[in-house]
Amino acid sequence: MTNGERAMMSLLDEEGDPGEHAVDPGARGSSRGFVLSDGQHDEYPDEDTVPLEETFRVLRHILSAGSWPSDASWVVDH
Repeated sequence: MTNGERAMMSLLDEEGDPGEHAVDPGARGSSRGFVLSDGQHDEYPDEDTVPLEETFRVLRHILSAGSWPSDASWVVDH
């Protein structure tokens, strides 16, 4: 999900899995404009989202290699 500048990038192994998401360690502030499928507008801390270009880079790697890039930052959600 994106607001046009940053993205919330989550990966789930299966339905019900809490998943994991890309992070931007050290990022400060928060960003608005994330619109959910039900129309809800959300705001997330910037450390829990990544710049759009980083999202595309990570996604390309996941699609080609099947795993996070070794230099990407991500956390397991609980």
